Amino acid sequence: MKIAAITDDGKTISQHFGRAAYYLVSTVEDGQIVNRELREKMGHAHFANQPHPEEQPGQPHGMDAVSHNKHLQMAEAIADCEALLCRGMGMGAYESMKACNIRPVVTDIAAIDEAVMAYVRGEIVDQVERLH
Repeated sequence: MKIAAITDDGKTISQHFGRAAYYLVSTVEDGQIVNRELREKMGHAHFANQPHPEEQPGQPHGMDAVSHNKHLQMAEAIADCEALLCRGMGMGAYESMKACNIRPVVTDIAAIDEAVMAYVRGEIVDQVERLH
């Protein structure tokens, strides 16, 4: 099983999905992390020169088609992963990950290894109230 976490330092889960520079992909076998791979992640900086859709009042962040397409591009690097751990993300990115068959999980656990093991044990709580 492979589990991705958004990160800037390779050790902690970043606060914001769109701004994080990397994914740390942990491979888990027999309940143990057997490999860690740092992968570049597309984010806001990669899309800076592209048009940004206007937010619709009353609509969650990133739910438009343009944003969904950007989220799909961000997901390409972790298409082999079962889950994506983050500490904050927009509703649009959350729904886009689900559309890619990647389970997004918003957690308050900062340490990547700790969060991965909580996921493996089925003890992690998806804190959807942290979506924006």
